[in-house]
Amino acid sequence: MAARALLTRKTLATVLRNDAKPIIGAGIAAATHSRGLHVYTLPDLDYDYGALEPAISGEIMQLHHQKHHQTYITNFNKALEQLQDAVAKKDSSAVVKLQGAIKFNGGGHVNHSIFWKNLAPVREGGGEPPKGSLGWAIDTHFGSFEALVQKVNAEGAALQGSGWVWLGLDKELKRLVVETTANQDPLVTKGPNLVPLLGIDVWEHAYYLQYKNVRPDYLKNIWKVINWKYASEVYEKESS
Repeated sequence: MAARALLTRKTLATVLRNDAKPIIGAGIAAATHSRGLHVYTLPDLDYDYGALEPAISGEIMQLHHQKHHQTYITNFNKALEQLQDAVAKKDSSAVVKLQGAIKFNGGGHVNHSIFWKNLAPVREGGGEPPKGSLGWAIDTHFGSFEALVQKVNAEGAALQGSGWVWLGLDKELKRLVVETTANQDPLVTKGPNLVPLLGIDVWEHAYYLQYKNVRPDYLKNIWKVINWKYASEVYEKESS
């Protein structure tokens, strides 16, 4: 696969569920870990860059993965290294200043690692509506699968600037929710009990080369390659 050619030391099997809460705390913990600073690497994709066409072009996927996601990882590792130095020097001012970079770039890494898992080629089940307990929960909380799609598309299209639209599980209330987050804020920033099941990137870099400025068209077509099997697996695990 094209993505397999990239160097990677560790694929995020659980898509950074633990790292996502909270990123700042994880950053400080990593910086002070007695065994040294953990270095994050770009996760492999489970499919070729062109496998999601025509919904998402291979060119977009390659740039999105190799350039944008890699940049978040590079800057996240840099910020964590700087944090390690600041903690060692007991420079509290520098520690505070670094939190914005850690949140933004760490969030970009968390969100994109989820996003890749949320997609699958049509020949591998991409676009097949959710079944089982997640399908039932969607019908219960939104009325129907079609109603969920309309809600996600409406909120994603209405989001000003850059950000994400999410289908999440509120573990405390035991219900599904649709939320949006700005920039690279992960879903956990909207509540510590929220678990991301599906995240759709609505930054322009996710669609502009193909859909120009027509974000609603991108949102309409991405459902053709959504990996509901993965979302269902997360739902089963987190709702049990």
